[in-house]
Amino acid sequence: MSTTTAPTKETGRRDDGAWSPVAVGLLVVLVIAMVVFTIVFPTYTTFDSTYTLLWGREVLSGELPTFDAFRAPTQHPLWLLVGVIFALFGDAADRLLVLATMISFVFLLAGVYSMGRRSFTVAVGVIAAALVLLRYNYLLLAARAYLDIPFLALIVWAAAWEVSKPRRGTPVMVLLFLAGLLRPEAWIIAGVYWLYLFRDMSWSRRFWMAVLVAGAPVIWVATDFIVTGDPLFSQTHTSSVSEEVGRQAGLLTAMKLGVLYLRDLASIPIAILGLAGTLFAIWFTPRRAVIPLALLAAGFGTFFLISLGGLSVIPRYLILPALMTIFFAGVALGGYSLVQSERLRRAWIVAALIAVAASAFFTLQRSNYSPVVADLRFRGEAERALISLLNEPGTRAAVPCGRILTPNHRMVPDIRWELDLPSDRVVARTNVEEAAKVKTGLAILANNRSVLIRQGLDYDDPTSADTLRSLPPPGYRKVAANRYFSAWARCR
Repeated sequence: MSTTTAPTKETGRRDDGAWSPVAVGLLVVLVIAMVVFTIVFPTYTTFDSTYTLLWGREVLSGELPTFDAFRAPTQHPLWLLVGVIFALFGDAADRLLVLATMISFVFLLAGVYSMGRRSFTVAVGVIAAALVLLRYNYLLLAARAYLDIPFLALIVWAAAWEVSKPRRGTPVMVLLFLAGLLRPEAWIIAGVYWLYLFRDMSWSRRFWMAVLVAGAPVIWVATDFIVTGDPLFSQTHTSSVSEEVGRQAGLLTAMKLGVLYLRDLASIPIAILGLAGTLFAIWFTPRRAVIPLALLAAGFGTFFLISLGGLSVIPRYLILPALMTIFFAGVALGGYSLVQSERLRRAWIVAALIAVAASAFFTLQRSNYSPVVADLRFRGEAERALISLLNEPGTRAAVPCGRILTPNHRMVPDIRWELDLPSDRVVARTNVEEAAKVKTGLAILANNRSVLIRQGLDYDDPTSADTLRSLPPPGYRKVAANRYFSAWARCR
């Protein structure tokens, strides 16, 4: 007869074998679902990724990428290479990049599942992956081709490989090297991993691993130097843009924002479950939890280092610790598979079901997914409307008349990409000094309230100047318009 006992340490069976046919089948189904999603909800690349495609096209044309364009995003070497590759596909590049990022989201889910089953049990892996899938934030990032999704996939798979074979070495470090070419957080993780391996490596192997650790930051600095002449351009440019748009924050402010961002990325119930799962893992299965805990700590640590470095403090920079919080929520819900007592296991399952029901009720009461779907649909429709406007005869006829003005920097990469224009041909009116020089040409403006709010105004601090910049310049006449945008021209 079973008795009710506390879970003993390091209990439960980990699964280090090959994936089951069911798991492989689900992976294939998810890939197909992402392809269908991309077709049904046609979205387009985000601001950062559109710039990456522009830079890729510049490289293919034999030019240096314009990293120093007005309020351009920070370059990421591996994403720049991706931009070069996808720019080969011409007008289809942005849609193909979205599709590739959506598929990388499936591999992220597979990595979470693999890390869960190898660190703990199959049940933990399944539940953790399901929780990530159900958090729409990550799917939305994939739907806009944010580089964060492939970055997370690389990090999680590195962790899964390390868990399956401790001190694996080179394969794990190669994934961290690639991740370090997407986001600097991986530099710290790679450095810590090198120290972890140091004792058991020969000097030649230590040197090889050190090359991989240093490789990502060296390539990043070298790319900046070759393109701009400033090896620290990414850091200084990002800091200056952050200051301009008001995204800098001190440590205390970053801590407050961190709590808010974690709430938005993971939700309050999942954050509570994540804390419970973290404490459970530390107390009862500390050896199994080492790698996931290291990722959690590294994610929070780099978020606060970013704030101290004067860089942008935005929700995306908390995406790794938020992911690990969701993972540990999976540990809390799937912890029943780690205990030996049948009675305790049944009680745990009941408690987990109650927690899931309560979390779902809480989320449904406070979340309205229809605006999310509406926003996704709006972005797709607005992008197609902008493309249509730019290809109107009146608009095309006015392109040679001069430079193109936009209310701010947000539409600049989309217009440049569609019309295949160099960086100096499209000017944001928030670039006051440069915009003042423009006397003839085109002005692309919002044509309804929704577009004005999203494209014409400062999200956090809209001003009257924003409104004025969304009006046609003196002497310009309307040459084309649709539901979302209008084009105004002056040719002499």
